[in-house]
Amino acid sequence: MKFSFWKLSYFLVALLLVPKRAFAMHIMEGFLPIEWAIFWWVISIPFIILGLRSIRKTIDENPETKMILGLSGAFAFVLSALKIPSVTGSCSHPTGVGLGTVLFGPLAMSVIGTIVLLFQSLLLAHGGITTLGANAFSMAIVGPIIAYYVFKGSQKIGLSFSIAVFFAAMLGDLGTYVVTSVQLALAFPSEVGGFMASFTKFAGIFALTQIPLAISEGILTVIVMNFLKKYNVSELKALRVFSAKEAH
Repeated sequence: MKFSFWKLSYFLVALLLVPKRAFAMHIMEGFLPIEWAIFWWVISIPFIILGLRSIRKTIDENPETKMILGLSGAFAFVLSALKIPSVTGSCSHPTGVGLGTVLFGPLAMSVIGTIVLLFQSLLLAHGGITTLGANAFSMAIVGPIIAYYVFKGSQKIGLSFSIAVFFAAMLGDLGTYVVTSVQLALAFPSEVGGFMASFTKFAGIFALTQIPLAISEGILTVIVMNFLKKYNVSELKALRVFSAKEAH
């Protein structure tokens, strides 16, 4: 039993720490033209500033939620570091932003997701500093915004809590990949067909592996959320995660 544990530990450490140069969903360092790298930084910074204010307000009002905030960051870090080979030298991975978005909202997730991406670029060679603005915009800003409105919309039409969480995590994941495809198509339009031809190529490459990954992420997020619902229900009520009907 001990031997199996150490083998599993070695595999996970190797998976997380061995850097791989790949045309990955996190756009790698130096890959974007400098003007696009600066553009995405400029677009992302206001969301990060608003996110810092949102986190400060949440912690001031509910200091007992710090541990769940840390859990949300760890969840996003681990899931988005699990790169799975795709086609033509690319790779895909879950994003892990749905959990934190449902708990703390999209603005808070813009900070948490950006910190996750920063550490991954520094420690795992996954992404980059110059491309951090672009990666943050897709995974830490647009993905959480999609997840948030899907979750709230699902609650509004009366779907169960678990189904709402599933759709939020799944569609937030897929939205991230659509935005990444847009970013790459804008930076590298096809000589024949321009932006649309390039977007179709990038989105098609990612879709083959990303759709099943998004479904898996939705299921995993529901499992973790149900665990929190069982053991941290007071914190979830403080964060106003439940609808009025579910809160009673």
